[in-house]
Amino acid sequence: MWLLNSSIGKKLIMSISGLFLILFLLFHLTMNVAAVFSEEAYNVICSFLGSNWYAVAGTGVLAAGFLIHIGYSILLTLENRKARGNDRYAVNARPKNVEWASQNMFVLGLIVVCFIVLHFSQFWYHMMFAELIGHHEVELGGQAIGTTDGAAFIKYYFSNIVVVILYLVWYVALWFHLTHGFWSALQTIGWNNTIWLNRWKIIANIFATVIALGFAFVTIFFYLKSLC
Repeated sequence: MWLLNSSIGKKLIMSISGLFLILFLLFHLTMNVAAVFSEEAYNVICSFLGSNWYAVAGTGVLAAGFLIHIGYSILLTLENRKARGNDRYAVNARPKNVEWASQNMFVLGLIVVCFIVLHFSQFWYHMMFAELIGHHEVELGGQAIGTTDGAAFIKYYFSNIVVVILYLVWYVALWFHLTHGFWSALQTIGWNNTIWLNRWKIIANIFATVIALGFAFVTIFFYLKSLC
């Protein structure tokens, strides 16, 4: 089947899964921003999601999309390396009009993946997963915290300057990854005429900036709040 065996098919699958993950980022940012204005409202959202079947199903779909995106990016990277052969060891200047992010998408992706693992270990593992195995409270900083008290988790982790810096590094890598990945995915799907490609690049930069700055705002807000 060409969709699974050809490089074009693999790029299409990676692009569609990438766009799906981008939509999730927008949803996740909306949730986090809500915590800034009302911790109670954020906790209501966390309680609504919790370990309910629809939240678990959504997490499963999200995990599948994430694994597909990562898996196909690895396959394409290995294929590209094999196709270039010894040429990949040559030292070449970056071609004109080629973005730095486009040449480092795999490395940027690895950074994003590493921090997603960190994020899941701090939040998902102590929230949804804890509920799934029958716990309604977990110990955090010597205190018992409810698994749906998302605001407490945010305040705890983002009061640590080391964690805050690590997350800010993650947002920078995410920004670079999105600025190229967004319009590149649309180009792969077929929206690649000259006029719209340039427009999508601008939209990609705006979207990536909103996402990165939005997450950074929430992180810095709760860190500064912890100092008060």
